[in-house]
Amino acid sequence: MFKPVVLPDPAELPKKKIVRTITPRMRKVLVLVFVLVALLVANAFYLSAITALEWFSGKTYQDYFYQFMFLGHLVLGLMLILPFLAFGISHLRLARKRRNRRAVKIGYALFAMSIAVLVSGILLTRAGGFDLKQPIVRSAVYWMHVICPLLAIWLYWLHRLAGPRIKWRIGVGYLGFVGMIVGVMVWGQFQDPRNWFAQGPESGTKYFEPSLARTASGNFIPAEALMNDEYCKRCHADVHAGWEKSVHRFSSFNNPPYLASVHETRQVALARDGNVQAARWCAGCHDPVPFFSGAFDDPNFDMVDHPTAHSGITCTSCHAITNVNSTRGNADYTIEEPQHYPFAYSDNELLQWVNNQLIKAKPSFHKKTFLKPFHKSAEFCSTCHKVHLPYELNHYKAFLRGQNHYDNYLLSGVSGHGARSFYYPPKAEVNCNGCHMPLKPSNDFGAKFFAGAKELSIHDHLFPSANTGIAWLIDHPDTIKAHQEFLHGTMRVDLFGVREDGEIDGKLTAPLSPNVPELQPGKTYLFETVIRTLKLGHLFTQGTADSNEVWLEVTVTSDGKVIGKSGGIDPEKQNEVDPWSHFVNVFMLDKDGNRINRRNPQDIVTPLYNHQIPPGAGQTVHYSFEVPENLSAPLEVEVKLQYRKFDQEYMEIVDKATRKLGVPIRGSQPGKEYVNNLPVTTLAVDRVTFPIEGIDAEVSNDAEEFPLWQRWNDYGIGLFLKGKGELRQAADAFTEVEKLNRWDGPMNLARVLEREGRLDEAVAALQRAAEFSEEDGYPRWTWAWLSGVINRQQDRLPEAIQNLRSVLTDQTPEMQKRGFDFSLDYEVINLLGQALFDLGRKRARQGREEEAEKLWEEAITEFEKTLQIDSENLTAHYNLQHLYTEIGNKDQAAHHGKLHEMFKPDDNAKGRAVRLAREKYPAANHAAEAVVIYDLLPPGVDRERKQESAENQNN
Repeated sequence: MFKPVVLPDPAELPKKKIVRTITPRMRKVLVLVFVLVALLVANAFYLSAITALEWFSGKTYQDYFYQFMFLGHLVLGLMLILPFLAFGISHLRLARKRRNRRAVKIGYALFAMSIAVLVSGILLTRAGGFDLKQPIVRSAVYWMHVICPLLAIWLYWLHRLAGPRIKWRIGVGYLGFVGMIVGVMVWGQFQDPRNWFAQGPESGTKYFEPSLARTASGNFIPAEALMNDEYCKRCHADVHAGWEKSVHRFSSFNNPPYLASVHETRQVALARDGNVQAARWCAGCHDPVPFFSGAFDDPNFDMVDHPTAHSGITCTSCHAITNVNSTRGNADYTIEEPQHYPFAYSDNELLQWVNNQLIKAKPSFHKKTFLKPFHKSAEFCSTCHKVHLPYELNHYKAFLRGQNHYDNYLLSGVSGHGARSFYYPPKAEVNCNGCHMPLKPSNDFGAKFFAGAKELSIHDHLFPSANTGIAWLIDHPDTIKAHQEFLHGTMRVDLFGVREDGEIDGKLTAPLSPNVPELQPGKTYLFETVIRTLKLGHLFTQGTADSNEVWLEVTVTSDGKVIGKSGGIDPEKQNEVDPWSHFVNVFMLDKDGNRINRRNPQDIVTPLYNHQIPPGAGQTVHYSFEVPENLSAPLEVEVKLQYRKFDQEYMEIVDKATRKLGVPIRGSQPGKEYVNNLPVTTLAVDRVTFPIEGIDAEVSNDAEEFPLWQRWNDYGIGLFLKGKGELRQAADAFTEVEKLNRWDGPMNLARVLEREGRLDEAVAALQRAAEFSEEDGYPRWTWAWLSGVINRQQDRLPEAIQNLRSVLTDQTPEMQKRGFDFSLDYEVINLLGQALFDLGRKRARQGREEEAEKLWEEAITEFEKTLQIDSENLTAHYNLQHLYTEIGNKDQAAHHGKLHEMFKPDDNAKGRAVRLAREKYPAANHAAEAVVIYDLLPPGVDRERKQESAENQNN
């Protein structure tokens, strides 16, 4: 038998001590946690609602209130950390041995998820070393911070199922109250989205004309809002380092040549008009800080010591622009006083730190404020790199075209929009930044992985280009070097051939190298030299083309002695370049034929000559040389394309002007003429050694590194662009290209034949060019344009219209791959409009009035397309005037007639100025001839007398 077990009476057992998982003290902490979480939830609802609203609408609703709410989110989150950790750790320690293991495990998960929320939040503040510059990592942390709170709420619900019942009424009531408050706030902000692209009221232009710039409010902007470059430097140190040595930084009165020129413009305007407002034309681009703050208009404005005088183009001056109003240039943009995050202007270090962390934690509003899509466009650059001279400036004419980077870029092959170029790149350069803001490695806060970059990078805000002159004047040797490195490979010079008898129709031996002809003592030869633009998307040289000094220096030596020279620098004349050199520049004149020699835009009327070279084109230069009888060694010819930012005459003027203003420039010496020591950069060089008849010496020359067909093609292009004087020689060159089995030969030959009026031969050349149409890279768009031009001249108007439409509308897979879109080539658009106009007139003569009017309406549409791209287009306004006359719209005809009259050149003034200039400047007069031959003379020969003697013999 089993003996029964007697259990003790439960009442007599010792009572087990109950350990509470939440002590009274912890409960107080828990209440604080709940309060902070409740506030964070309400705050997060608001922030999330605004974010969602922006995502769905594509608009921006963040404002100053939003920034403070976001600051509150950061503060509440930081305040939550300690009480949450204190409660969580204590609660876990007390509850870890509870029998309800499910509740304990869920508690662990809830604690871990809450830690993830806090950690991701701390990381997103990007404080200390947690910058999260890797986009993928930053995105992952952001979504962790969004998703983890939702998971934490779910886990909290599961956790509480094992404990006291959840007081749903309190929670639902709280959420309903929060939802109502948030809904009201969001609805209020929904009514006023941020206008990122404000154009500004017309009424505000009166403060800034004749500049086309305006402000978003129509009022002035405080100078301090535009001068906070040090503020930008905190997060963008590498960007700032590039900018502070850039020409943009030294665009204003801290630029000595600009100071000298604009001081004169202000003085001329003050004496003529009684105010300096005409000089606003300069200020909209060069002096944005004194201009937009209102200081510039003061006739007594201190250009040397005023706080805004040395600001240049600040960070905000560009990045606070809200709209590109047009592509007319002359600063046609709208700028605003930008909205900053809280405490941006505080002097308190702590509040400045808070401001920085707000930007880092929530940079989207900052980025939208200061970096808009148009900042990456060529149209943005056009606002200041395209200009015209208005009546208010010159009191002569309402419109004179000045520098224009934008249009010749747009119409070039480089942009992928110009259908008439001689050469095309493998892929179009879609904006100016591709060349002038190259990527450079950086650890800046704003650095990112750009397409093709292997490391975090920024766009270089040095804007490398060509202005070594300003860098030298302010003694920045590293900047000079950066510009010179940028210029490397942009140009090419080719000593291409030799013509006998020193004439352009003499027998040609070409191309030179490695084989060269033997020269005969006593005979005169013509050295044929070609300058070619390579890595440029605009004219060479652009910008200040009247004072840029680019020239060919040609030196002929034998046995170490110089026996012929052109383009030398004369130390006896303060390093002046020989005025009889070939210059690649614009020789600009005033109404009395005086050279525009001091950047005095108020006096500009017309050029005597324009030697600029289009992108992807060539310029052919002829040099005459008589081989001496007494040579004892081979003859070497060296050709250099040289560049110096400013010429000697201009630097002498700058020196005198800045000395008067009390700020002498580098190199200035009281009582002495200024010596121009600006750096001379060799852009390209070529050398050829020639054997001499009767001299037994071995001569060798290296072969050129670029293709033979391209040498002939460049030579022909240079001759073709010189005008009608050398078309026969151009045709011969393109014939040689065709012999080398390149489409460029017959296609460019067709250009020559069309210009000569030999249209049937031009058609035959185009037919031969079409035989290459299946080859890679064949420019079918250029062929179609030329076909349209010739068909129109042959009165084959329907065919011409079809050709020109195909240029503007065709999109082959190859074109798409290369980024080509020729619908913006307004020269082709104008040709199409003219062909439609012509066909309409033809149909009208045939009595087909209805068809004629339809064609005229189509022509109007085409010319209006041109005006959308170039509102100052002379051809479009001229044709629209006549089209509207044809259809009986007198008002529109008068409107376009008036604009045509305004935009067309003043031929009468041009004739007078050119005549007077030819008398004053013998060297420039020689350079302006239709066919120019430069003499290579021994040192010491008076070049001017030699030229006069040659002209007398010819006469």
